[in-house]
Amino acid sequence: MKSLNDRFILSNGVEIPCVGYGTWQIPNGEIGVNAILDALKVGYRHIDTASVYENEECVGEAIKRSGIERSELFITSKLWNTDRGYDNALKAFDISMKKLKLDYLDLYLIHWPLVRDLRWKEINRNTWAAFETLYLDKRIRSIGVSNFKRYRIKSLMQMVDIMPHVNQLEFHPGFMQSSTVEYCKHTDVAVEAWGPIAGGKILDNPDLIAVAAKYNKTVAQLCIKWCLQHEIVPLPKSINKKRIIENAEIFDFSISPEDMDFIDRLPYIGGSNIDADNIDF
Repeated sequence: MKSLNDRFILSNGVEIPCVGYGTWQIPNGEIGVNAILDALKVGYRHIDTASVYENEECVGEAIKRSGIERSELFITSKLWNTDRGYDNALKAFDISMKKLKLDYLDLYLIHWPLVRDLRWKEINRNTWAAFETLYLDKRIRSIGVSNFKRYRIKSLMQMVDIMPHVNQLEFHPGFMQSSTVEYCKHTDVAVEAWGPIAGGKILDNPDLIAVAAKYNKTVAQLCIKWCLQHEIVPLPKSINKKRIIENAEIFDFSISPEDMDFIDRLPYIGGSNIDADNIDF
């Protein structure tokens, strides 16, 4: 990968830009619009949002103001937990599309697995059926899940007609979710990394600082590049223009195999502390 516009190819042939711009906690308003416009000016063409982020409107507004052709962009949104089920999912999708002011999505994800209902398999299947309908109607170019551990995505895949194209996971140094990632790669499900710098919680780690210094890079740049070298799509987020630019400046160096292995072996050094099997939302 040599630029933000280089792409991985999903199992259905859809191309996905190798780095995305995450929008979690980005406010819905001029601050958010301007941050997204900054990202688009830097060269990002992959924007990741979700209904629960409550900023789909500003994503749509930034896209409109940017003047960039829709076909050049890759836009993701996600279905929130309270909108599971066939009919609910279809309604929620329509609401998201109205907020985004778009005719189609490039990727739509089930945001979190259902954990507090014994009927989770049935509900997942009914929800996924709505995704399949939207996909076959060409309103979505690719469909997937988020935060699904290995056994949950495996269970879903055993019940559906169209396999998930993507699984978006928390993935960063010290938290690799190796079993799930390996299963996804084995079954041709692309992996995206939310929180590739662990929400900033690993930026002061001395081991990562030392490795980053060898390449004259920041820890954030090191972590984003590390994701890419694992063939995982990182989704860094920031509203700071300087950091938005820095997060894109990762294509002029490569991490050595020895340093990749060193980073891979780091213990847990920070992250969300969210266990997708024990969420209460």
